Amino acid sequence: METVSAYFGSLVFDDRVMKANLSAEVYQSLKKTIDEGAQLDLGVANAVAAAMKDWAVAHGATHYTHWFQPLTGITAEKHDSFISPSPDGGVIMEFSGKELIKGEPDASSFPSGGLRATFEARGYTAWDPTSYAFIKGKTLCIPTAFCSYGGEALDKKTPLLRSMEALSKQALR
Repeated sequence: METVSAYFGSLVFDDRVMKANLSAEVYQSLKKTIDEGAQLDLGVANAVAAAMKDWAVAHGATHYTHWFQPLTGITAEKHDSFISPSPDGGVIMEFSGKELIKGEPDASSFPSGGLRATFEARGYTAWDPTSYAFIKGKTLCIPTAFCSYGGEALDKKTPLLRSMEALSKQALR
């Protein structure tokens, strides 16, 4: 029988896994984004996405989801597959930095606090690199913030991240 310490956290794309799967340059750039809020370069995002996909697939994942906590009080997920059909009838396993960073679930069923035009019902997920991705079942779960077209928070994470940023800014002035 396997001990808890052998499997605890084994399906989390944490710092230990990042160090092992990313080049030193990409790892340092990502850490700067996580620790200092530095802009995330698309090249770095592509490298992280490739490493994350390879790690997840090696652990049996076939899909990924932008995982978020809308104001409904339960978690929500927008699922996509790593698998794309190839011209010869096979499959290609792919996942880009663009797909990692941003998703576009339909926000029309989430609370808005009032009436809105249809185009404003769009919601966007944005990867939160300060929270580790993890595998649940056959799905890579990517923690994200969820905002409306106009930037309003549609989840519980966005206000938390914004307040942490404001507190940090005030503490360092």
